[in-house]
Amino acid sequence: MAGSIEEVKKAKKLYLFIGTLLFVFTVVTVMVATIEWLDFGEHGFDGVDATIGLCIAAFKASLVMLIFMHLNNERPMIYFFYILGIVMAFFCMWLIGLSKSDPIEYGNESYSDGFYDPSKPATDVHGK
Repeated sequence: MAGSIEEVKKAKKLYLFIGTLLFVFTVVTVMVATIEWLDFGEHGFDGVDATIGLCIAAFKASLVMLIFMHLNNERPMIYFFYILGIVMAFFCMWLIGLSKSDPIEYGNESYSDGFYDPSKPATDVHGK
């Protein structure tokens, strides 16, 4: 708890500044997704735009956790879990990217692969 009026005013300024930053970066995220001259990568919304948007979202989440949830004054163990969460989030994004870059291809000619071939009826999966 704040002990004096000056501390309350200082905290109020900080919260208003962080709230303004969150609003500005929300607008920037929407602009990256919709405005053509901020379109990175290929034309239209693609993986590059999604990555930029997720990085902005991670920055905003960090601000909320550190300032509004008061994690900036916690023990070092909290930072371990904070960094672990960020590493796990990037790992999940990497897995999604990996799955998009190496899709499963249907209709292999190998008899024993067991892949589903949408051109064949469901009763004729193994070509019998």
